Amino acid sequence: MKTNYINMQEKSEIELLSLTLKESVDSNAIRALLTKINALEELLHLTEQELDQIGLEKGSATQFIAGMELASRIYSSPSRLPKYIKDPQEAVNFFMPQMRFKDREIVKCLCLSRKCTVISVETVSIGSLNSSIVHPREVFKTAIKKSAASIILCHNHPSGDPTPSKEDIDITKNIYEAGSVLGIELLDHIIIGDAQWISMKQLKLMK
Repeated sequence: MKTNYINMQEKSEIELLSLTLKESVDSNAIRALLTKINALEELLHLTEQELDQIGLEKGSATQFIAGMELASRIYSSPSRLPKYIKDPQEAVNFFMPQMRFKDREIVKCLCLSRKCTVISVETVSIGSLNSSIVHPREVFKTAIKKSAASIILCHNHPSGDPTPSKEDIDITKNIYEAGSVLGIELLDHIIIGDAQWISMKQLKLMK
């Protein structure tokens, strides 16, 4: 029996969106949907109100939002924990997929052994839509519990711009100094943007 295989990679954005929505949605509504975004990733965060404004019926909007939520969860599911972290790029390769599209700041702590083998990764803080507050005690509570010799911190900027704020710099210095007292070295603090990232160590902003 011959199988009719549909190659989704050859389809346009309009064709793909049409397939994810109910058949009653016409191409004009799809085009209106695409005009509301600057990049395809923004489809993941469209609200029911925004979809209503371009004329999508409630059933279609619900179907679309459910599909985008599933796509977001698949995309942001944690990568397999690496065995070693040897440089900032390796840390970014692990953190970027799961953090770049979050709509609020999340601070994660990567716990390492003396030989830089990865012990665990822990979420130490989840902020509001535009800020995150993390204290050294939360960071080192995790590190001590896991018997870490060193740590790498990572947090995201929902704005997409990874440029460190004054608060980012101050917190990094406080955590670095606290780690020096405790004997748990802060190796780096990485900030994840949309498709960009920065290393506080490479920028010499840690001491």
